Amino acid sequence: QVQLVESGGGLVQAGGSLRLSCAASGRIVRINDMGWYRQAPGKQRELVGSITRTGNTNYAESVKGRFTISRDNTKNTLYLQMDSLKPEDTAVYYCNADVLAVLVVRNYWGQGTQVTVSS
Repeated sequence: QVQLVESGGGLVQAGGSLRLSCAASGRIVRINDMGWYRQAPGKQRELVGSITRTGNTNYAESVKGRFTISRDNTKNTLYLQMDSLKPEDTAVYYCNADVLAVLVVRNYWGQGTQVTVSS
């Protein structure tokens, strides 16, 4: 069994910063691609950005230049540094990962962490 646990969400004023973390645990052989998604009330879940195992990143246009994704493969942890936050960044943020556990690669989601940006 593999678990992804996000942390670091909270309430911040517009222009502020937050750093989210996602720790993976369980019978992990290797974690391939990882990503952050978010879902605002009444909207569909959307990709914020992703990172390959070797560190190649991809970002949604709405967060480019403000958010930075990174990972620590030795700790099986994914990070999201969010700077210059805007009220429209308010959402539940979810961690996602493709995990090789024993002999099978499966996709996992975390439980989500709330980020609220006040104007």
